Amino acid sequence: MRNKLLHLPRRNKRLLTALFDIAAIWGCLWLALAIRLQAVNIQGVLIANHWQTFALVPLCALPFFIRMGLYRAVLRYMGQHSVGVIVRAAIYATALWLLLDFMLGIDELVPRSVPVMYCLLLIATMCATRYIMRSWLLGQSVQSIFKTVANPFPARLAHKGIPIAIYGAGQAGVQLMGALHRGRDYHPVAFLDDDRNLRGQMMGGVPVYHSEQFTLMMENTRAEEVLLALPSLPRSHRRQLVEKIEPFGLPIRTMPGMADLVSGRMKMQDIRDIDIGDVLGREEVKPDQELLEKDIANQVVLVTGAGGSIGSELCRQILKVGPAALILLEHSEFNLYQLDQELQTTIRRLGIKVQLVPVLGSVNDPQRLVDLMSTYGIDTIYHAAAYKHVPIVEHNISQGLRNNVLGTLYTAQAAILCGVKRFVLISTDKAVRPTNVMGASKRLAEMVLQGLSEEKTVSFLHPELFQCADQKIPNNTRFTMVRFGNVLGSSGSVIPLFRKQIRQGGPVTVTHQDINRYFMTIPEAAQLVIQAGAMGEGGDVFVLDMGRPVKIVDLAHRMIHLSGLSVKDTANPDGDIDVVFSGLRPGEKLYEELLIGENVAGTDHPRISRAHEEWLAWGELTDIIEKMLDTTHGHRYQLTRELLLRYVNGFKPSDKVVDWLFHSPSKQIEEDIVA
Repeated sequence: MRNKLLHLPRRNKRLLTALFDIAAIWGCLWLALAIRLQAVNIQGVLIANHWQTFALVPLCALPFFIRMGLYRAVLRYMGQHSVGVIVRAAIYATALWLLLDFMLGIDELVPRSVPVMYCLLLIATMCATRYIMRSWLLGQSVQSIFKTVANPFPARLAHKGIPIAIYGAGQAGVQLMGALHRGRDYHPVAFLDDDRNLRGQMMGGVPVYHSEQFTLMMENTRAEEVLLALPSLPRSHRRQLVEKIEPFGLPIRTMPGMADLVSGRMKMQDIRDIDIGDVLGREEVKPDQELLEKDIANQVVLVTGAGGSIGSELCRQILKVGPAALILLEHSEFNLYQLDQELQTTIRRLGIKVQLVPVLGSVNDPQRLVDLMSTYGIDTIYHAAAYKHVPIVEHNISQGLRNNVLGTLYTAQAAILCGVKRFVLISTDKAVRPTNVMGASKRLAEMVLQGLSEEKTVSFLHPELFQCADQKIPNNTRFTMVRFGNVLGSSGSVIPLFRKQIRQGGPVTVTHQDINRYFMTIPEAAQLVIQAGAMGEGGDVFVLDMGRPVKIVDLAHRMIHLSGLSVKDTANPDGDIDVVFSGLRPGEKLYEELLIGENVAGTDHPRISRAHEEWLAWGELTDIIEKMLDTTHGHRYQLTRELLLRYVNGFKPSDKVVDWLFHSPSKQIEEDIVA
């Protein structure tokens, strides 16, 4: 029955409501007369004396009900505003009835107290029946319905806050409106929706405009912001929606999930700016659950660099899969504390049984690594620890090489020594034909794992640090590398910087008008890393599909527009925010790539490809690394660069050596370290 009513044409629903109201009008008039005349069976009296009144009252009431929007309001989403409408309509209808009674000379037949009782009964009946019907249509229990009738109009704060238009007139939008009314920050003044059948309707006293009536909505309501209430909308549609709203110059915000609002995990204060990922991102492919679980479920997992943007998201995704234990290795105490607190809260909320171990330590401390892996019997390692900020590494070459190359090598050797089954390196698109030390160091880290993958037994570099004799160690670890580009909102991303600059009134700084980058959301990147790692057979270099590259200047313009501001330029000298070009930074290049060569093959996953890259034998590679580390002593970074140029395929530095401790070498080089 409920479903049949919900799926009736809107015209039929209005007709049924009007017929019910006519019956309610007659019922209230009959009851008022019965109470006044103190008679139960007054049918004869009514027919004899009051048939004109019974014919007149619906004609007085219905025009007011229609004009005041009672039949335009969607019954399921009626709010407190409807009470005022019903009260005013009933009073106006009663006043018109009394006026016509007087003009027609039939007022003497109606006792003076009857109109008052009729008006009160009509208000009570229409309010109660509408709220009972609303509760029933929304599927509420009988107990909930009685609560609604007993107290249908909870206390409401006066309208305060920013006038806001809610895009999405569905159930989520109406629930959001109720939450906004209970707060002080926002005042809903309009709904926007793509459904033409809702145009001109009222929901909770708020008018509904079609999305094509945006200008009219702004003129009528003076809305200052737009709030998206479409939690289930696919990302591609959300991007189109944002592009439609953007030209009107209103800030666009998005709501927390309704489940989070109801549970109390998020508050209305968590309404945030539209995620730039909704504009730049693409539809995420549903992850393969078998691949997600293969290297994680019921196993002991270690994440290095756990407190970073990628590392922390890996931990969140791993926790959902159900490891036996999750070990967090992080050298920053503050980052480790924050992540531990967050994950402990998640474990309690979801009731997960998992051992969470936050460990302070560095990947450049081999003995700490061996102690950790042997103590907990690690099965899988996700190696996310790295220095990733290009200009910082360019100015601190020795530390970049030690952390990214030597740290990866030490972690990999510790994994071999402790019998770790799987090792997944988080790499970067900057390792492809790098123009900077950071990219070159990540490519060397890849080459380390490629070299180790070819060795059945391994002679360690610096074996004394692992307290093992200079002998060959059996290698049963499967090494995999996953390469991808920038992630949206990471600590090194340009997006937080742009957002901060916009909040401060500009200017927004872009290094070059033609620079572009690939972007991916952090959750998608983490899920794809896990799935790619599970497909590895040893020495694989996997490349994630990053979609199309995005021009950074276009990104800056979009973020300014989404903040409700305009770009200040020659075409718009009165704009709000300047965009200035600061010049490429040391080591920065215009375009990023994901492949060195053309030798690439697909996999069973549509977003993951397998690249076949050149590699060096382990013995040759360790000699090169030893030489390279030796050049960092005394800050002989020109020699370091010579080695990188010789052994890192495609390395082409875009600038001179800019390390803070570098001094130009003397004309006579004491030793030919690159010979």
